[in-house]
Amino acid sequence: MKFSLLKSASLISVILLTTTACAQQSATDTIKNNVNQAPQNSASIQSTQATSSVSKAVDSQLRQLLSQAGIKTQITSIMPSKLPNMYQVNLVGQPPLHITKEGKYVIQGELQKNPSKRVVTETPARSSSLQVGKPVSASLKSDLLANMGALKNMSAKTPFFYTAVPGVIWGATLEGVPFLLSDDGQYITDGEISVIENGQFIGLDSNFERLKNQAVFATLDHSQLITYPATSPEKAVIYVANDVNCPYCRRLHQQLPMLNAKGVTVKTIGYPIYEKSPEQMRAIWCQGSEDSRRTAFDKAMLQGKMTPAPASCEADYVTPNREKSAGLAVMATPAIYREDGVLYQASFETPEFLEFLEFLGVE
Repeated sequence: MKFSLLKSASLISVILLTTTACAQQSATDTIKNNVNQAPQNSASIQSTQATSSVSKAVDSQLRQLLSQAGIKTQITSIMPSKLPNMYQVNLVGQPPLHITKEGKYVIQGELQKNPSKRVVTETPARSSSLQVGKPVSASLKSDLLANMGALKNMSAKTPFFYTAVPGVIWGATLEGVPFLLSDDGQYITDGEISVIENGQFIGLDSNFERLKNQAVFATLDHSQLITYPATSPEKAVIYVANDVNCPYCRRLHQQLPMLNAKGVTVKTIGYPIYEKSPEQMRAIWCQGSEDSRRTAFDKAMLQGKMTPAPASCEADYVTPNREKSAGLAVMATPAIYREDGVLYQASFETPEFLEFLEFLGVE
């Protein structure tokens, strides 16, 4: 489901309140649907073109590249984008594209002006290729949050990562809903970064996603993951974002003995999305030892029996990792990731899942 694009700052509220249980259409899919749109009237086109300050060479280059990549919608104008190091390509009847000069990275989405008072006015130091997929620096995060004071759901727990486009930052709400913003915090969109390679759209920026997810795994408290170790020489490690009330999570759990026997270690991230799950999962994570916690989790997943928390345990061991996992942008559970950060995006009950594991040498 693609988020509704609203022509006001209310888009920001939509982004911040969307739940993790909904799937959304990728930016690439949206771009590919840009076909056979009705033309604008000439007065509107001329008005838009008048605001462009892009050289004829860049304008021609980007038009040609997008045409070769399959964009059929009429391009009315190309101008500098409010997103750093990008140009805005205005389309008839569609949200604009934002594209880098060489035409590799593309975002589709309306930019919304952050309604917050701008507190930090200095232009941040732009990121390098070595920072792609890494969390932003503490100073940049502090500056971003200072400039986003009107956005109530932004906090020190909000994850922000450098993208492959210097000056464009990837963020996610604690519910795991992704968004992009300029590194001064002034403009925000619900689009995601797609890649054009060899003249064709190839999907979201998988290199960024992989590196970002690796960075998220590194921040997790591994003592609070419920781990099912490989029972033969370990060949692979996967991470699974799980909810005890998710039917598909329970079906995947039935396969753990088989995966362990094949040399796959499974690390479970407590990721409650159902209303009653947070307290039930807190109780499981409250069990006194790793073995008792794993036993309680097994009962929940295989028998539907929930183990109560010990009376002495008032702690919440689930939420800290759940919040750190917001950077994974989980759209539904179970979300299965290889240790290298690659997300599995098909049914685990199909041969494709074994192929996903075979990539890591699991047979």
